[in-house]
Amino acid sequence: MEPIRWGVLSTAGIGIKAMLPALNAASNCELTAIASRQNDRAETVARQFGIGSAYGSYDELLADPEIDAVYNPLPNHLHVPVTIQALKAGKHVLCEKPLAMTEAEARQVAEAASVAGRQVAEAFMICHHPQWVRARDLLREGRIGKPSAIQVLFSYSNTDPENVRNKPDIGGGGLYDIGCYAVRAGRWLFGSEPEAVCAVMDRDPEFGTDRLTSGMIRFPDGTHLSFTVATQSALAQQMTILGAEGYMLFDAPFNCPPDHAARLIIDDGSDLLGKGRQVEILPPANQYQLQAEEFSRAIRSGEPPLNGPADAICNAATTEALTRAAESGGWELVTT
Repeated sequence: MEPIRWGVLSTAGIGIKAMLPALNAASNCELTAIASRQNDRAETVARQFGIGSAYGSYDELLADPEIDAVYNPLPNHLHVPVTIQALKAGKHVLCEKPLAMTEAEARQVAEAASVAGRQVAEAFMICHHPQWVRARDLLREGRIGKPSAIQVLFSYSNTDPENVRNKPDIGGGGLYDIGCYAVRAGRWLFGSEPEAVCAVMDRDPEFGTDRLTSGMIRFPDGTHLSFTVATQSALAQQMTILGAEGYMLFDAPFNCPPDHAARLIIDDGSDLLGKGRQVEILPPANQYQLQAEEFSRAIRSGEPPLNGPADAICNAATTEALTRAAESGGWELVTT
C-alpha cells in the first residue's frame, strides 16, 4: 500500500523534536513537504530531515497536489482556521491539541471534515502509547475492581514572555496547553463523558494566562477525576487510577521518552508499603510515530481515526466548562 504523503505546517518545536522524526520513522508515511513563513527556515529544516519540498507560506503547501495529509502544530488560535483551510484544500489533518478551544469551534471543524470527505484528528499521542492501552485493557478486565477516581499532576516551568504558551490572546495558559490531557485521560480511561466540573485558577499578573489550575471533573456513576496543571512550577508528571480492589500508577504518563521501557505499576492495596505491588514493563515506543501510523491507516481504510471530531467536541466542551467554572466559582455542567 502506498504511504500517505505528509506536509508539516511550520517549523514549531513540537514538530522538530517529535513529529518530523516520527513521520520519517513511520512505516506508512512519507514526509514530503514543510512550510514556514520564512522560506530559509523551511529550507534549513527540510535539509535537516531530508524533506523534498520547502515552502515559504502555508498556502503554498496546502496547494501542493502531492500532499495527502498535513500536521498542524501552529499556535492554538490558528488550529481551527488553518485546519478548516486544509480540509477545504482536500487534505486530511492531524492537528495539535487543543483542536479547538470551544465546543462550537470543534463542531465547525467536524462539519468541514464531513463536507470535504476528509479525516481529522486531535493529536493526543498518549492514547497510542502501550502503557495507556494496557492500562485501559486492565481496567476493562477488572484488574483493580471498579475504578472510582483518577488523579493527574502535570507541571513544567516556562516564564518566557515571547513563548506562545504565555500569550492569552492566542490560546495560551496551562488549561489549554496541558489541562486538556487530564480531560482526555478521564474520558479515555473511564470510557464515559463528563457531567459537571469545577475549577480554580491562578493567573500570572503580567501574562494574564493561568499558570496554576486545579479542577474536578464528575463522570457518571459517581467517578471523579481531579487534576493540577502548572506552567511555572517544577517539572512533574504523575497519574494514579484508584479502584475498589487496587490502583495503578503510570510512568511518565504524558511525555514518556521513546527509548524508555515504561513501568505500569499495579498495586492490590493490601498494605501501604507496596507488598502487593506488581510491575509490568512495556516495550519502548514512540507514541508520535504510533499516532502518525494510526492516522495514516485511518485515511487509507476510511475508518474513523482515534481522537476524531466527536472526541474533540467533547474535550473542547469540557475545557470550556472548566474555564467557566473558574470564573463562576461553582460547578458547571458539561453539555454537548
